[in-house]
Amino acid sequence: MKAIEKKYLVPFCLVTTLFVLWGIANNMTDTLLSAFKKIMSMTDAQTSLIQAAFYGSYFCFAIPAALFIRRFSYKSGVILGLAIYAVGAMMFFPASKINPLYHLFVASGLADQTTILLDVSYTYVFYLIAIYVLAGGCAILETTANPYILSMGSVETSNRRLNIAQAFNPLGSMTGVLLSRFFILSNLDKADAAARAAMSDAELVAIQYHELSAVTWTYMAVGFVLIAVLISMLLVKMPEGADTNRDSFLSAYGRLVKNWKFVFGVLALFFYMGAQIGTWSFTIRIAMREFDINEAVAGNWQIITIAVFIVARFVFTWLMKYLTPSKLLVWAAIIGIVMSLVVMLGHGVAGGWPCVLAVISISVALSLMFPTIYGLALEDVGADAKIGSSGLIMAILGAAVITPVQGKISDMTNINTAFVVVAVCFAVVMLYGLTVILTKSDKATGASTAN
Repeated sequence: MKAIEKKYLVPFCLVTTLFVLWGIANNMTDTLLSAFKKIMSMTDAQTSLIQAAFYGSYFCFAIPAALFIRRFSYKSGVILGLAIYAVGAMMFFPASKINPLYHLFVASGLADQTTILLDVSYTYVFYLIAIYVLAGGCAILETTANPYILSMGSVETSNRRLNIAQAFNPLGSMTGVLLSRFFILSNLDKADAAARAAMSDAELVAIQYHELSAVTWTYMAVGFVLIAVLISMLLVKMPEGADTNRDSFLSAYGRLVKNWKFVFGVLALFFYMGAQIGTWSFTIRIAMREFDINEAVAGNWQIITIAVFIVARFVFTWLMKYLTPSKLLVWAAIIGIVMSLVVMLGHGVAGGWPCVLAVISISVALSLMFPTIYGLALEDVGADAKIGSSGLIMAILGAAVITPVQGKISDMTNINTAFVVVAVCFAVVMLYGLTVILTKSDKATGASTAN
């Protein structure tokens, strides 16, 4: 039996592009931390607010997205998500204008020049708002697209369809890293925080204007692509894919909270997101510290990291023929803990290579975890799976909560020591895998309902 029926081929391809699109947003956001740290001479804790805004938005939009698609249809959810995502990307343009407008007011005497440096904070806040809106669109898409793909054909082939669509998500991740590397990081001025502090206001504004323009136009380019996809969705006949389960939302959640594997799975996913985003957000910073290189060159290591992540995902999928998902989850978590310790303790050893290679190896462990935790958590929830998926999407909040903690520890000590947070996150994931094994509730077929 074919996984994708001919009548669904075009809709399937269009919805599959969504997996690429939110992958782009996720990984462009990771590199923004390094960009804004340099542009605005910020601390790691301050730049981690980017992740707090992005993944905090996921938390806020997940349940409204689930309610929306239950009330209307999956197609409506996709259109809404694309529209909000595009609006957020376009909001980067007005955010970029706050800086020059502020200086225009100063020059005209409409603002107090003693507060001229505050415009950086104002600009940053507007960017955070744009990121929050953009991520809200991604949250709606991610909550909607998975069950939408499942609905495009028979139940027997639904998991195969979803696996095909999910294979394109890492492609989006790689695209996001490449866009950031060549259009954002490569446009950053070489001047560090000390050099910028010694500049005149005019010099600093000119540099920041160029750098922020690179950020803005890259995101706006993504926004134009989103608009094109949205128009395609409107012009092409798409299956409505309405959710026929009209059971009470609260009733479904009442059953879910009594399911220990689902609840623990949400917690494990919360900490997994902390580990993933904490690692990817600071990969560039680790490479810069260990090899004494700039952001643009260090961005190449981020590209390598994502490539390793993609390859490792396929390797783990193959290994599931021989080991149950929970056992693989435990082994992956152990790898993550060991590699985190190497990052923490290996600064300066052998020219910095152990630390950088360890950060890359952490992504090997990460590649297995989201789909496995997601699948294990939903294995026994039956008809409540679509509502449960919104709870799992809300667990992405872990990136918003844990990454700032890691950033604060970095400011208090250093970026290497801050990887203790990543090690703790992996320990929670390992405990989840062990609990599933000990209760013998893992199914040998693997977790195929990945995101």
